[in-house]
Amino acid sequence: MDYAEIAEAASAAGFLCRGGFHPGPGDGVPGAAADGTETLVVLGNAGPPMWRAFEASPARLGGLDRWTRAQVSALAKPMNARVFFPFEGPPYPPFQRWAAKAENLKSSPLGILIHPEFGLWHAYRAALLFARKLALPPVAPRPVPCDTCAEKPCLSACPVEAFVVGRYDVPKCVGHVAGANGSECLSGGCLARRACPVGRDYAYAPAQARFHMEAFLRANREKG
Repeated sequence: MDYAEIAEAASAAGFLCRGGFHPGPGDGVPGAAADGTETLVVLGNAGPPMWRAFEASPARLGGLDRWTRAQVSALAKPMNARVFFPFEGPPYPPFQRWAAKAENLKSSPLGILIHPEFGLWHAYRAALLFARKLALPPVAPRPVPCDTCAEKPCLSACPVEAFVVGRYDVPKCVGHVAGANGSECLSGGCLARRACPVGRDYAYAPAQARFHMEAFLRANREKG
């Protein structure tokens, strides 16, 4: 099975292949060979297609993480691939590092990796480790949209100024979204994220945005 076939199978399951690389000792891939003879392929989503597949599935009642685990595990089994998920830990796999390497992406001022086409409306859901060296699409240099964005509206859109360059005040964000004045962020998604002009065609619909914001609140309340 080559990369194109993996991408086709992933698409049928509701995911995008988001590139890959041949891991070495410094990449933090558990159990990977140290000589670059294996291949890690990152799976994720951009825009609404994954959400539509999730909403249409009877398994959606178990939640997005459980649905993702079931979908990707079923995908990986006939491929003889090991699976990693960003929500399994601790220790948690370094998905942001893997994603940045797989697609040659950089962080936005919000700390989220920004894609020149998808903007901030994308995520990483799983990774497949193959015990062989697969040919991968070349990763061309990508422009970083933030470098030419003079106004950086993402940094001024948050009502409680939870974002400054290099820092994200999670408790302040959680307190606002959960409070009486946070309904716009809760129902439509993070205002700072929505302020970014890149990739707006991929922006999440209100139902998807609210789902993720509610999951964000639950996760941080559990930590507290």
